[in-house]
Amino acid sequence: MTNTVPPRIASILINALKGGVVPRVGLEYITVGRAQEIAAILHDIDLIADGGASFRFIVGKYGSGKSFLLQTIRNYVTAKGFAVVDADLSPERRFAGTKGQGLATYKELLQNLSTKSKPDGGALPLILEKWISGIQASVKAQTDLDGEAFDKQVEKQIYETASSLEGMVNGFEFAKAIALYWQAYKDDDTAMKSNVLRWFRGEYVTRRDAKADLGINFTVTDETWYDFLKILAAFLVGAGYKGLIVLIDELVNIFKIPNSITRANNYEKILTMYNDVLQGKAKHIGFLMGGTPQCIEDKYKGVFSYEALRSRLSEGHFATDDLKDLSAPIIRLQMLTQEEMYVLVEKLRDIHAGLHNYEPTLKHEELLYFLTVEYNRVGAQTHITPREIIRDFIELTGIIHQNPHKTVAEILGSNSFEMAKGGLTDEDIHADFVEFEL
Repeated sequence: MTNTVPPRIASILINALKGGVVPRVGLEYITVGRAQEIAAILHDIDLIADGGASFRFIVGKYGSGKSFLLQTIRNYVTAKGFAVVDADLSPERRFAGTKGQGLATYKELLQNLSTKSKPDGGALPLILEKWISGIQASVKAQTDLDGEAFDKQVEKQIYETASSLEGMVNGFEFAKAIALYWQAYKDDDTAMKSNVLRWFRGEYVTRRDAKADLGINFTVTDETWYDFLKILAAFLVGAGYKGLIVLIDELVNIFKIPNSITRANNYEKILTMYNDVLQGKAKHIGFLMGGTPQCIEDKYKGVFSYEALRSRLSEGHFATDDLKDLSAPIIRLQMLTQEEMYVLVEKLRDIHAGLHNYEPTLKHEELLYFLTVEYNRVGAQTHITPREIIRDFIELTGIIHQNPHKTVAEILGSNSFEMAKGGLTDEDIHADFVEFEL
């Protein structure tokens, strides 16, 4: 057996999926389906690299693959030279709030800032120092200067990049912080570098503290954090990246806010982002937001309860489940087909076997047997999700590996079909298998 998945990655995949969460690495080994949706998003990515912007909602039921798709895109774009920030919303993290919830979201996004060379977050210091090193290398390649003259030329280029940001909202303060970081870098002033990073990450509580430490009479706040994301995107392009992708999951936490005015304030912030994208006010930045159908479509508490968003996002009269307009701002995820689920469990079988160094024992017919049982549960047509099937299958492979004397039929229960369908013969079971043939 050839194991193409490194053991470390295989372990992360199996353990994360068994726990019902989306792994942050190795998704390329288990991605099936979603070709059209991924192609549409990758088209957006190309536009962002060319200086455009995009905004999409990824909508699907719990367990349908929203988070999986977001993480797949995250891994792809970092490999292509983008920076990515991501956050899950929660009662403490929103787009706007009276207790700093918007700033909390910004802090989470910056904490999770990732690049190809720093894929697990915390990339801001690396980005700044890589940018300074790149300017130093450029000056060295273009001139024979050294010593103080060299430093002055580097500083001149750094200020040129910073000054290009000053025309943006809050750009002057951002540019000043960049210049301070360069000075601290040149002087090897660790304390100053730390303070500048704190400022970028929104960790200064008051302007007075920022003024005392940095001479900057400004801090990131609930009202200004989105403007800072736009400035960050512009800076990242100047630092050699293709743009910034913002991934925000769990929009349902906005839907759950009991106060209607607070919900409206959050939807107003989404509207601002959406309008900026459509009107060309945002550049080199893309937004992908994951939510359930209810948190989007509910007319009383969902995104569609905010009339300005509903009128912009509602579909026309011709789109259906079978005829989707993937250029629309809402991408709706359908459940994976039975054929796609077969391919997925086959991949997981081989990854599990490779991780534990044994030959796969589950054969074609047994995979079909498992899927038939899953899809014929009571209520499966409306409630079963890929997450549940994956979790059940990984449990099954573990039990089979640890109990080789047991068969799949014994583990699933000899009456599993009868319980689901009210009594089936062997011929019925064989007929169900045929439905899954690829």
